[in-house]
Amino acid sequence: MSDLRMRAAAPADIDTVLRFWRDAAEGTSISDDHDGVSRLLARDPEALILAERDGVLVGTVIAGFDGWRCSAYRLAVRPEHRRQGIATALLEAAEQRFAALGGRRVDAMVLEANEQAHRAWAATGYHREDHWRRWVKPL
Repeated sequence: MSDLRMRAAAPADIDTVLRFWRDAAEGTSISDDHDGVSRLLARDPEALILAERDGVLVGTVIAGFDGWRCSAYRLAVRPEHRRQGIATALLEAAEQRFAALGGRRVDAMVLEANEQAHRAWAATGYHREDHWRRWVKPL
């Protein structure tokens, strides 16, 4: 993995990230637009972690911390680069960030129907908590 470069996203990366998510991420979010990602970067410039190989975006994770809870979103790896340790490296980078901020537990958003993602999260030590459900309301 020495050829994998991890870095925080910058505003100039937003359009590339949005195209990447259309190709590599499962599902969409109401915040999957330029304004949504721009607000994320303005509020927490280190939250969106990019993995690049030879200058090409191959993976992302959003590692958000609100002072109370560590939240991982948008873990995605380009399909042709999967099963090469990129998701693990992204989660390690997110966990290091959380630990440095004083975080104590990571909550991950994982689509219920994405079995491949379930296996990836489990392989990195995460487990499903069946007694919680997410409740949402678009604003």
